[in-house]
Amino acid sequence: MTLDTVNDRGLVLLGCGKMGSAMLEGWLTQGVKPGAVWVIEPSPSDWLRGTGVHLNVDLPAAPAIVLLAVKPQMMGAALPQVVALGGGTTLFLSIAAGTTIASFEATFGAATPIIRAMPNTPAAVGRGISAICGNAKASEAELRLAEALLRAVGQVVRLEGEHQMDAVTAVSGSGPAYVFHLIEALAAAGEAEGLPAPLAMQLARATVTGAGELAHRAPEAAAQLRINVTSPGGTTAAALAVLMDAETGFPPLLRRAVKAAADRGRELGK
Repeated sequence: MTLDTVNDRGLVLLGCGKMGSAMLEGWLTQGVKPGAVWVIEPSPSDWLRGTGVHLNVDLPAAPAIVLLAVKPQMMGAALPQVVALGGGTTLFLSIAAGTTIASFEATFGAATPIIRAMPNTPAAVGRGISAICGNAKASEAELRLAEALLRAVGQVVRLEGEHQMDAVTAVSGSGPAYVFHLIEALAAAGEAEGLPAPLAMQLARATVTGAGELAHRAPEAAAQLRINVTSPGGTTAAALAVLMDAETGFPPLLRRAVKAAADRGRELGK
């Protein structure tokens, strides 16, 4: 199954907020025809209205895929609109955090192919990463279709199983917020050393985004990139002595943060 399958049989997008819009834009760019897409969205943006997709009209009888892109707390109200498509040849792909495959099987029936994915917000600039896992009914061809759709907005990885999803959510799903907070904290530290606030923020933003791009392009491991910047006994080494402290530095802090996110994911999934 490829994006041609979508053009032949149709795709239903339930929810078209930031993430849904980013994905839809990626699909249309990669050759999915607007006429092959049905969107259900109670408050559509002007951009969505202008795409030429079918908007809030009757759905096709057996689309290739239904993509569930509503927030977890809206699922209960939204799912009845697509429940009739369960139990057949239509694949359901969910990008809702914390909502388990079992809960979708309870709604659509265990005979329904279901794939759960965790994308992240850099999808909005085509630089996301999504992790996927499927239920017993999801075939290799259907996993490939989900990968093709998610690759429109970045990288895709397959998990061993759903048990890994809470850890993925804590690292890449929530991770962009950690990086944004790093920018905030770095700028605030620059201010404390005497820089004007706008300059400190400009330096922090450019440094973090630039280093991210370097990590994206460079063949070296992250540890090697760090070593490359660190002259023995220099200024970077002085800072890293604080940041890499085994008890008070980044490693234990991030371990605690990621664990807190993963634990919360497990609670939400219950």
